[in-house]
Amino acid sequence: MAKVTRDDVARLAGTSTAVVSYVINNGPRPVAPATRERVLAAIKELGYRPDRVAQAMASRRTDLIGLIIPDARQPFFGEMAHAVEQAASERGKMVLVGNTDYIAEREVHYLRAFLGMRVSGLILVSHALNDQAAAEIDAWDARVVLLHERPEAIDDVAVVTDDLGGAQLAVRHLLEHGHPYVACMGGTADTPAIGDPVSDHVEGWKRAMAEAGLSTEGRLFEAPYNRYDAYRAALEILSGPRRPPAMFCSTDDQAIGVLRAARELRLDVPGELAVAGFDDIKEAAFADPPLTTVASDRSAMARAAVDLVLDDGLRVAGSRRERLKTFPSRLVVRPSCGCEH
Repeated sequence: MAKVTRDDVARLAGTSTAVVSYVINNGPRPVAPATRERVLAAIKELGYRPDRVAQAMASRRTDLIGLIIPDARQPFFGEMAHAVEQAASERGKMVLVGNTDYIAEREVHYLRAFLGMRVSGLILVSHALNDQAAAEIDAWDARVVLLHERPEAIDDVAVVTDDLGGAQLAVRHLLEHGHPYVACMGGTADTPAIGDPVSDHVEGWKRAMAEAGLSTEGRLFEAPYNRYDAYRAALEILSGPRRPPAMFCSTDDQAIGVLRAARELRLDVPGELAVAGFDDIKEAAFADPPLTTVASDRSAMARAAVDLVLDDGLRVAGSRRERLKTFPSRLVVRPSCGCEH
């Protein structure tokens, strides 16, 4: 059976092949509704399937968006990737996902691979974008939107949460419960000091403590972002002689690890240890006890990132602040902090 071509569709619909192309690609020129219906009916009758590879070669762009994230196994990044995929689907695009595992060389690998595929744009959640990765982006003159993090090595448009303000909300709330102080579980020694959400969470904790006239000395603990390493760190912290009365964790995954350690040590939460996290992953509501946390609109952030990366006017002049789209944070109160609801 002969392969159905665009010419066949045009003949049956009584139009030119250009008009068929405009219907299939939804542009760049408008098509009258009646003509569009004839073309769509011809496509259905003939069973025509566009050759996406040929289209990509002709336009030097694909219907793909590249998404590079640190680790999809972590619930926050898994949920963010899903939100990006949904937003891209609404725009008729598909998403390629690469996991860097927080390794700079792997980030560069995915940058080269995705940009070499001529993706329509690239959404990058970078733990610490280095100069080599930034050079790759500049070399391809790619459309790039930074999501969740905003490394100093690159000055592309970024979509982020008010991490600093959100952390302040959580720590103030814990202090309002009457705790003498709040400890903080931050990141690790290699967490970037600038542009990283966890660094902003730690800074927000410091500011809230300073507002209350409290010292932070000896009250900041290092731990990786995942629940497993946070659990091991918490076992040591909570079994020591200077167990904190309350703890703000930079990620919900860390907080879930802390809750697990508290259960093993038979500590009552929130009676002996109040806990709050950041991110409002879906599991936060099902933690034991349910976790007080800080949330932002991940779906809206993902949609904004997709819209920006597909916008021809993405590379606009302006200061770094003007190129930063910040979504507000809100406190989600649950029993782990001591509230009844």
